[in-house]
Amino acid sequence: MYMNNKYNYLLALTGFALITGCSQNNKSSEETAKAISADEIKSHIAVLANDSLMGRKPFTVGETKATAYIASEFKKAGLEPGNNGSYFQDVPMVEVTSTPSSTMEISGGKSPITLHALTDFVTSTRQELPTVELKNSPLVFAGYGVVAPEYHWNDYAGLDVKGKTVIVLVNDPGFKNGDPTFFKGDTMTYYGRWTYKYEEAARQGAAGVIIVHQTEPASYDWSVVTNSFSGAKLYLQQKDKHLSRCKVEGWITEDAAKKLLADAGITGDIRAVARKKDFKAIPLNREVSITLNNKLKYSTSHNVIGTLKGSTKPDEYILYTAHWDHLGIGKPNAKGDSIYNGAVDNASGVAAIIAVAKAFQQAKERPQRSIVFLSVTGEEQGLLGSEYYATHPIYPLNKTVADLNMDALGNYGETKDIAITGKGQNELEDYVADLAKQDGLTIVGDRKPGAGSYYRSDHFNFAKLGVPALDINIGSQSKTHGATYGEEKEKEYNEQRYHQPADNYSDDMDATGMAQIADILYRVGTKLSSESTFPGWKPGSEFKAIRDKSLGK
Repeated sequence: MYMNNKYNYLLALTGFALITGCSQNNKSSEETAKAISADEIKSHIAVLANDSLMGRKPFTVGETKATAYIASEFKKAGLEPGNNGSYFQDVPMVEVTSTPSSTMEISGGKSPITLHALTDFVTSTRQELPTVELKNSPLVFAGYGVVAPEYHWNDYAGLDVKGKTVIVLVNDPGFKNGDPTFFKGDTMTYYGRWTYKYEEAARQGAAGVIIVHQTEPASYDWSVVTNSFSGAKLYLQQKDKHLSRCKVEGWITEDAAKKLLADAGITGDIRAVARKKDFKAIPLNREVSITLNNKLKYSTSHNVIGTLKGSTKPDEYILYTAHWDHLGIGKPNAKGDSIYNGAVDNASGVAAIIAVAKAFQQAKERPQRSIVFLSVTGEEQGLLGSEYYATHPIYPLNKTVADLNMDALGNYGETKDIAITGKGQNELEDYVADLAKQDGLTIVGDRKPGAGSYYRSDHFNFAKLGVPALDINIGSQSKTHGATYGEEKEKEYNEQRYHQPADNYSDDMDATGMAQIADILYRVGTKLSSESTFPGWKPGSEFKAIRDKSLGK
């Protein structure tokens, strides 16, 4: 019934035709690009980013329409249902809508401090209870909130935080430290991610965890926090109802944090204080109180999966991923638009994997290994759909050759350089480098290594379980508009469109760069599909050991 309703919608929605053309392993980039056209990618974005899909938030009509469209396009591309006869994988989730009290009260100092919701702080909870409360919870400044044995670093050393609330800094101690050998210098490790901060505070037994927001080390401004971390939040269902997590998880503005810390005697550059090698957590002798009332909704979202069976090695798999979800309907912008359509993030990636699927199906030679196309849910809520697939894989991870991910592909045309997220991690980068050389392109790493981009999209859930994972995007040197054009367009997107209602489709969107990336990843997959070996992780990667173990090395 669920699937039939989806397809009925699709028949009324659109009648996109399959593009023509064929691809062979030895074809040039110009020839293979005929199978992956910018116009086709734009046509899919136009559908997926339409207002009628209401921002593609899980559990909404927008999910039903989006996933139906993707499944229909997979079917048109000749892909078999990827999950035992179905194009869908159920992903059980719980939606927790936390409404915090309008103020957060800090007591115990010279005078009480009152912080205001959204203006000064954002809080939520994973705990599936009608109400959670911090009542006079002692505050502790725990630096970066990091426990990293390999770096001989432990912000929780000798600290009992049970019943207490920790205040921690975003990013890790290496950021802007001036020493590239300290952690990974300005390149964020997983210890710098907000998800890690929450996880570690829970492992330590803290009642609450509050991250201090700073724009440069976070790589996004406060508006992204208020848009992404307030209101309804989705989580994968857990047997313990998330009671092992902190009661309260949240963020505080830098100004509010400085006011609070200064009142407790901590002044100056708080990052410099926290990155000292002899840093020890500092009790603030202050207490925090806040109440959150919760509305709980249990439902099931869906990953969409289609498979092209390999001709000679069908039990080995090359995985293409892109998340279909976005933020739904939220706070309106100055123009009154309240629908977060997510045209770039990530209708572009979904459009690209549909195009790649069609290119594989129409190639003269069928791939020897199976090619799996997975469009996942809940990325914007914390990489949930990919986490669920990685922990409940339909195809064994030790038989999964690689994950090739596409997320938020740049909409400013082809570039002379290709950006590899988390450059230096695995051998898939060498495949990209070879193709780039053929095409006269250069390879660059993260343009903002401190943003921790390798940990911010769905490929990470495969990487941390050992599957070599690649995420690439166009660079900044425009082929037609000059060297600084891409930087300017990326800055404009991050400041004016990222996680905002302005991330809309337009007819003048330049999707040639999206096609450029899809073409490269199609060719990477084509090469992988004809090989008998598995790409590996490079020495020094934190993911190498788990892969070696899974392959029996």
